[in-house]
Amino acid sequence: MRIFNAILMASAFFQLMLPGGAQTAPAAAPAASSTAGANTAFRPSAPSDILRRSLDEVQQTVGALKLDKWKRGTVRDEAQTNVDAIQRDMQGTLPSLLKEADSAPSSLSKVLPLSRNVDALYDVLVHLVEGSRVSAPGDQVGALQATLADLEKARVRLGNQLVQTAVVQEKQIVDLRTTVQTQAASLKAAATPPPAPKCPAPPTPAKKRRPAAKGTATKPAAGTPAKPPAKPQQ
Repeated sequence: MRIFNAILMASAFFQLMLPGGAQTAPAAAPAASSTAGANTAFRPSAPSDILRRSLDEVQQTVGALKLDKWKRGTVRDEAQTNVDAIQRDMQGTLPSLLKEADSAPSSLSKVLPLSRNVDALYDVLVHLVEGSRVSAPGDQVGALQATLADLEKARVRLGNQLVQTAVVQEKQIVDLRTTVQTQAASLKAAATPPPAPKCPAPPTPAKKRRPAAKGTATKPAAGTPAKPPAKPQQ
């Protein structure tokens, strides 16, 4: 059940991703070509092609059972209940599920209900076979066992196809997500203007020293005795 639930969630996510993929199809040529290659390599068969022969065999074998030749008791009563359940399913629910699945073999949401129904049918047939070993004649036991084995093979084949379909769709989701992320990054880069070039700062002008004014006495340095004024000549 957990595997089927995971497959169903992957299918639902793939369906949600489809609109985005359709909008970005013109710019996603490489991803589209790889997806097309994957679809070409794997084409799921119609479920009726897988199940039809074994289901017909189940209907014929169960319909040919002669429960009046079984030993009386609770086992035969339970067998009658199981036979009635199988016939109701094969004449009522199962044909509509098979038709829905055949209409879209690659749609997990349509094939999964059929797979679950076949699993339930198989479980009921197992109980019928186990009861036959206790109460039924040998010829009926052999027919039921052969029918069960054929249904098991078809059931496994359908399950393998479901897993392969989920793997292909998961790859398509990954490719689609990668394409969307790449396009978003490209659009963001195209919309962002390049940064303006940085201009170098102008050099700071050097301070000019002012020349000393003429006729201005130069102050003696600190610690130098001042010269006495010169005496006037007579």
